[in-house]
Amino acid sequence: MAKVSVFNMEGKEVGSMDLNDSIFAVEINEHLVHMAVVQQLANNRQGTQKAKTRSEVSGGGRKPWRQKGTGHARQGSTRSPQWTGGGVVFAPTPRDYSFKLNKKEKRAALKSALTSVVNENKFIVVDELKLDSIKTKDFAKVLTNLNVEKALVVLDTNDQNVVMSAKNIPTVKTALTNTINVYDILKYNTVVVTKAAVDQIQEVYA
Repeated sequence: MAKVSVFNMEGKEVGSMDLNDSIFAVEINEHLVHMAVVQQLANNRQGTQKAKTRSEVSGGGRKPWRQKGTGHARQGSTRSPQWTGGGVVFAPTPRDYSFKLNKKEKRAALKSALTSVVNENKFIVVDELKLDSIKTKDFAKVLTNLNVEKALVVLDTNDQNVVMSAKNIPTVKTALTNTINVYDILKYNTVVVTKAAVDQIQEVYA
């Protein structure tokens, strides 16, 4: 079993913790990790772009001039694509970019991401994260003590003091154990996890 140090909020090592090899020491599947990231980015796309085709642009019902004898090229409508104010030829329409991954694939991708973070020593376990009040300065001090800048902070409970204190730090994101995903794990340089959150992850994904 892999062993990681456990730190307190002052950044001092207060113990160690065993990590479950079936989650934090799996064979990394880069393809599934890539697919999980692509899926999340695709699912986040609104897909609301829209332009009008010639059938949707108002006006142009009448033929602008007669077919022959004017010296102009023949035209059937002033809303044809070659006219200013005309429709777009292959106009984009609202669409759904999302696609699905199997549950097993999602779990394997998440385990691969967690394993890579542990292998690169970017996985920091904290005995607890508790703040007396909502204060960004106090939370920033904790990160400084842990020598962390850009971090995903995984909590075991939705502690509003911690969540709101971290909200104003642009390089930090908080998440619960049931909302962590591959994209966020890879996006942030460090994953800071409470000891109780590690237990929850091991209980759910083992």
